[in-house]
Amino acid sequence: MTKLSVNVNKIATLRNSRGGDMPNVVQFAKDVQRFGAQGVTIHPRPDERHIRYQDARDLKPEVYTEYNIEGNPIDSFVKLVLEVKPTQVTLVPDAVDAITSNAGWDTIKHKDFLVDVIAQFQNNNIRTSIFVDPILEQIEGAKETGTDRIELYTEAFAHQYSLGNKNAIKPYTACAELANSLGLGINAGHDLSLDNIKFFKDNIPELLEVSIGHALISESLYLGVENVIQMYLHKLK
Repeated sequence: MTKLSVNVNKIATLRNSRGGDMPNVVQFAKDVQRFGAQGVTIHPRPDERHIRYQDARDLKPEVYTEYNIEGNPIDSFVKLVLEVKPTQVTLVPDAVDAITSNAGWDTIKHKDFLVDVIAQFQNNNIRTSIFVDPILEQIEGAKETGTDRIELYTEAFAHQYSLGNKNAIKPYTACAELANSLGLGINAGHDLSLDNIKFFKDNIPELLEVSIGHALISESLYLGVENVIQMYLHKLK
């Protein structure tokens, strides 16, 4: 079964819109685990517009499933991850002003940088994953960085699937097959939802984990968090 990691950034965004501590990010993370989620994901950004660096620290003792911290490995992010020591760090090449993640790494161009930063995390027993576009050469490049896993950037698939184009899955399947042959673990995320998750999962061999935030939180407004978590888990079997 593919694991479901819930990205709680949107809960932090809602909290920050009014100040104070409602909704409480730590309590929400505890609740999604209680409802069956097998992981919690956060993506702190330098301006702390949603998840704050302190949230990462506060969540550490409360996440008893897999704890995944995503972000661009600038100095402050690297220091935070080495301090908190989550289960997994996912490296994302975000621009400082990016609203959300919008591209994977060029694993060939940035190989030397990635090799160095990945080694820092692995030397501290933190599993590494790097965000990549569904391009075979980038999967091969990812292998050369020494990363444990890749996270397939799924926005293009989600958009095309919503238009009825099921062939959009093909490059993802090909990349997954290559990653498996190279011994890379496979995660995926971005715009995955209840509408497309089963089709995606059924076509990605050995998909280990998906990270879902925006869609899951939006769906929960109508259907309830506990119900939505169970719906995802059913589709990921």
